[in-house]
Amino acid sequence: MFATLSDRLTATFKNLRGKGRLSDADIDATAREIRIALLEADVALPVVKQFVAAVKDRARGEEVSQALNPAQQIVKIVNEELVQILGGETRRLRFAKTPPTVIMLAGLQGAGKTTLAAKLALWLKEQGNSPLLVAADLQRPNAVTQLQVNGERAGVKVFAPEPGNGVGDPVRVARDGVAEARRTLHDVVIVDTAGRLGVDADLMQQASDIRDAVSPDEILFVVDAMVGQDAVNTARAFLDGVGYDGVVLTKLDGDARGGAALSIASVTGRPVMFASAGEKLTDFDLFHPDRMASRILDMGDVLTLIEQAEKTFDAEQAAAAAAKLTGQGGEFTLDDFLQQMQQLRKMGSLSKIMGMLPGMGQFREQLENFDEREVDRIEAIIRSMTPAERTNPKIIDGSRRARISKGSGTQVSDVNGLVDRFFEARKMMMSMARGGGMPGIPGMPGLPGMAGGKRAKGKQAAKKGKARRVSGNPAKRAADQRAAAQRPADGAAAANPFGLPAGPDEELDPASLDLPADLSKYLR
Repeated sequence: MFATLSDRLTATFKNLRGKGRLSDADIDATAREIRIALLEADVALPVVKQFVAAVKDRARGEEVSQALNPAQQIVKIVNEELVQILGGETRRLRFAKTPPTVIMLAGLQGAGKTTLAAKLALWLKEQGNSPLLVAADLQRPNAVTQLQVNGERAGVKVFAPEPGNGVGDPVRVARDGVAEARRTLHDVVIVDTAGRLGVDADLMQQASDIRDAVSPDEILFVVDAMVGQDAVNTARAFLDGVGYDGVVLTKLDGDARGGAALSIASVTGRPVMFASAGEKLTDFDLFHPDRMASRILDMGDVLTLIEQAEKTFDAEQAAAAAAKLTGQGGEFTLDDFLQQMQQLRKMGSLSKIMGMLPGMGQFREQLENFDEREVDRIEAIIRSMTPAERTNPKIIDGSRRARISKGSGTQVSDVNGLVDRFFEARKMMMSMARGGGMPGIPGMPGLPGMAGGKRAKGKQAAKKGKARRVSGNPAKRAADQRAAAQRPADGAAAANPFGLPAGPDEELDPASLDLPADLSKYLR
């Protein structure tokens, strides 16, 4: 969503590289580019003015003027200011001292409240809680049915005594839902309320009545991040009419500019608590302002990547694969490679995973055009192999490759490419697992053709064993041969490099060397 903003800021910082000192003109030009980038991203004007003023003030301070690398210091300042307008610190749910904790969702129709209610319930369930969903949206057609379906997918119980579609009292349903949670010992209640296409008096009154009936511990305002500046206006209206404790951003995976999402926390004074970036129920997590700022500046989000890997990867399988790469648990096979690929897919889209790595903004177009079905083709090729072929791919000859390609519905070239890439990847992973690091670096294993590599070593060996050149002149050639015959053998020369008479040391008489008297003591 923040691709446009990220690209503009990255291009702005590139112009600062290599400058040992920043002049006032450099700072003004950078601030102007940042202002344009934020306005193009649809950030609210008051937020832009505040942000740019803070960056300029700090850029002219001592932290930049006395820095060894002013350009990096500017990036650091922009990162810290982005964190501030995004809310500062991560805001977590406040749980009631006496269960159940009541969470009320509010927002306009179409913001994704019903789907988000199931996502939040699943997230709380994974945290060890026992949530109950309450279907209090009785206005929108099939809203109750949708919540029931999503609740079943999440494995969470849904309290829905009324069919909805304009039938039933939402205030009574919300009150009875909290009572049901106490009776059935659910420790969290999530109340899904109705929305409207726009802010009106009926919407505000109904939300206020539900709030007064259930006394929620947390009121979350759900906003569509793709709406634009109207999201800020709606946030203000709900804050004045109902009040809320935090904001939840939905549809962060959209292609809108998304600047309004950056503005809400600053304009309303309420932190963004959760973010939803996908259609799956698992595409939901806490909102970390520092990590989002890091993504916008193309510095990646490695912490989120690690957390997702910890939740997805099987520790025993990962340990076994690592042992094989170090040569302690057998050989790393295509079966192990397939297991790693399957666990990686559980983390979500590969393009999203790659996008969390630092510096991947320059490859955004390639990531967006990445065909996720390529992983399916790889899996089909490996599954078309026999157990012996997966264990030892070296036995895969021409006839086997033809059979595998037919079984997987691919071309023989695809099979060849997979096998070749597997051997290269295994070699690199084994080198890194054993502490060898990346090839081609001094003191570490090198690739053929690089310094320290096999080809270079081969050239050195050939140079050592190279025969002496023979002159084409017969007279000179005969003279060289006589001189070579008179030269001592290599072994003799090595044994006595100074040309002294050969033989044991005790046969050498120091007196025969006719040295000065004052040096004779060093030869005893």
